[in-house]
Amino acid sequence: MEDAERQRQERRLERDRRRREQGKPTYFESDAALDSWPVAQDPSERSTAIIRPHRDADRDELIELEAQALDAEGQPAGFAVAAPVAAPDLRHEEAGRGLARSGVIFAIATGVSRVIGLVREIAQAAVFGISGPVNAFEIAFLIPNTVRSLVADSALSAAFVPVFSDLLVKGERQRAWRVASTLFWLMLVGLGGLTAFFIVIAPWVMAIFGFGPGQQYGEIAAALARILFPLVLILGLTGIVVGILNSYDHFTVPALSPVLWNVIILLGLALGVHTTNPSEHSTRLYIYAASILVATIAQFLLPLPWLRGLDGSLHMVIDIHDPAVKRTFVLMVPITIGLGLININALIDQLFATHLPAHVPHRQDAPAAIVRAFRLYMLPQGVFSVAVATVLFPLLSRHASREDWNGFRHTMSTGLRLICFLLLPASVVAAVLATPIVRLLYQHGNFGPKDTPIVAASLAAFALGLTFNGTMLMLNRGFFSLQSPWIPSWVALGNLGVNAVLDAVLYRFGIWGIPLSTSLVNIAGTAALLYFLRRRMGGFGLRETARSFGLVCVASALLAGVGYGIWHGLDAELGQSLPAQLVSLGAGLVLGYAAFFAACRLLGVREMDTLLRLRRARA
Repeated sequence: MEDAERQRQERRLERDRRRREQGKPTYFESDAALDSWPVAQDPSERSTAIIRPHRDADRDELIELEAQALDAEGQPAGFAVAAPVAAPDLRHEEAGRGLARSGVIFAIATGVSRVIGLVREIAQAAVFGISGPVNAFEIAFLIPNTVRSLVADSALSAAFVPVFSDLLVKGERQRAWRVASTLFWLMLVGLGGLTAFFIVIAPWVMAIFGFGPGQQYGEIAAALARILFPLVLILGLTGIVVGILNSYDHFTVPALSPVLWNVIILLGLALGVHTTNPSEHSTRLYIYAASILVATIAQFLLPLPWLRGLDGSLHMVIDIHDPAVKRTFVLMVPITIGLGLININALIDQLFATHLPAHVPHRQDAPAAIVRAFRLYMLPQGVFSVAVATVLFPLLSRHASREDWNGFRHTMSTGLRLICFLLLPASVVAAVLATPIVRLLYQHGNFGPKDTPIVAASLAAFALGLTFNGTMLMLNRGFFSLQSPWIPSWVALGNLGVNAVLDAVLYRFGIWGIPLSTSLVNIAGTAALLYFLRRRMGGFGLRETARSFGLVCVASALLAGVGYGIWHGLDAELGQSLPAQLVSLGAGLVLGYAAFFAACRLLGVREMDTLLRLRRARA
């Protein structure tokens, strides 16, 4: 009887949806229409696992911490200290109970994967350096990554998560899984054909970057591109799987899958080194590219078993007539523009890097040098801002689905402050200690002393925009959760033009001019997104965010002075052997960050109080 009643209700809602689209009155539909956005209905009335996480002793400990941290940073207006806590307030607290735990687990897992990824980057730099055919490899790897960003995992997941979460919140689990299955098979067919097409035209694509037929390393570049293009298909399917798990607040396995990815690539790199001669750079690059492909397949397969524990499953169905499928693709278009244009900026950067003026020193090494600096720049980005934005994205989507705008503003403000607190000091470290960082991590094997200042200058230029890249990511997620992605899309389109102009001006001054252009674009993009989100949502704690930003800047300046002074003094005394570098740079970082945290404590930075409560509770 319950199934029959539910089917009747679904048919009624569907009829009302069609009447609403025709501008006619509805009869049965509640405030939460079948495919409306946002949803006014209270999601706590639906038995959805993502809204009501289970309790255990560990989670209760972290829940208390999260509640205390939010009180210290300013609760939404619905929370009154002196009054009894009402049911909606309890639901606010209940919805956020798993947030701290999820954030910690995700950050740790992401941190481990980033560290192993750094080991992979160090090994790659030692084996290939930044000169010769490795520059062709970097371009061959960049092309499928750019295409992937346009049509595969990032854009697809960002469009899919709000739609899938919306259906789950409404209790339409069966329909949600049917939509997910449809998108899975559509991606398999569509991206499979796109991959085959790019494999055919690979030589002509690489020619745009100076690695075409008849040019130096042209044959190698085309072969590497053909090996790597299937990444587009595999990562597109991975985007669906990860989006499902994130909608159910499962972040750990998706965060751990890059660990497996990096380990497999390291094994492939070791295989290439032990089975070839040092002069066979091309053969080693082929083995390296093949190991990346194998690792990406493993990254897709790893989270699949965790889908079995959910309340649905992927199955063979293609229902292109479901409005939710259409809505996902409609959302995907501006999200593709927003996220894809960010990666097209990197493509433009490398286009300029492969056509540097003749007077620029080491211009032939520019593609690999920029990538090596970019990998270091992305290490704190991946550990902190990606973790914060990924964990908060489903929560922002649920706030928007419930029309809980106070919760939405508070979550967005908290995310921005956390990103600033975590990335500003990392930005300062990457700028003032760029040379010792690059020397310690990369200057081994085929990466020589002459390569260190090239990469260090690029890293310092990237560092200027580190924090703002993180805030752009958080603000983009806010617009995506509102299913209003056209604003960040237009901002990204504007950034594309600004980046091209700045590249054309700054690349004449050296390789570092290209990363500097990227940093300036990040600053402009953050300012534009803040402006438009404030117009859309009204005030959302920008004054408090600006105050926190200023205080963290002061503490970061102290970090810069202490860290550089300690490193410089010890470096001059101890020399540049590997143990000496570890001591001098390690001491500079430890004492610099000690000064930073002490300054934050004295200045009353509230995010510092949150971290201290977390440490005391875990102890």
